[in-house]
Amino acid sequence: MIISIIAALGRNNEIGKSNELLCHLPSDLKHFKAITLGHTVIMGRKTFESLPKGALPNRKNIVISRNSELKIKGAEVCSSLDFAFLKTINEEEVFIIGGAQIYTQTLPFADRLYITRIHASFPEADVFFPSINWSIWKETGRETFPADEKNPYSFTFLEYEKW
Repeated sequence: MIISIIAALGRNNEIGKSNELLCHLPSDLKHFKAITLGHTVIMGRKTFESLPKGALPNRKNIVISRNSELKIKGAEVCSSLDFAFLKTINEEEVFIIGGAQIYTQTLPFADRLYITRIHASFPEADVFFPSINWSIWKETGRETFPADEKNPYSFTFLEYEKW
């Protein structure tokens, strides 16, 4: 199984503010959907609660929560990442989609990173992506886009694989 992390980061590794995305980038949302469609997405409870329409369609949603009583329509709830990974052991690729605690716990085990680097800083951000040891990652893809009428910031889609 390939463990992939997917995240959109500001210049200073910002990933969120007040349990919301940093900004609205429709191109990034389309990119996220195209990459994760048909796969399992694993997330923390707060990330799930930030989803505007609940469970992501056409994906298996797994939510990590310490609350053993928690029931979520359209998602499986697991008490730990270990249990989540046991449920996905036969899958080709699973995606970690946040939040910061889940990213921190999975980064040492990740095989692939899909990073959208937003070319802006967000000083009001209150959640950050963990530090990455870039010496163990090789870039395998890069595509940069300018800001436009729909996307208020320029951004780059980056892909990395662990050496």
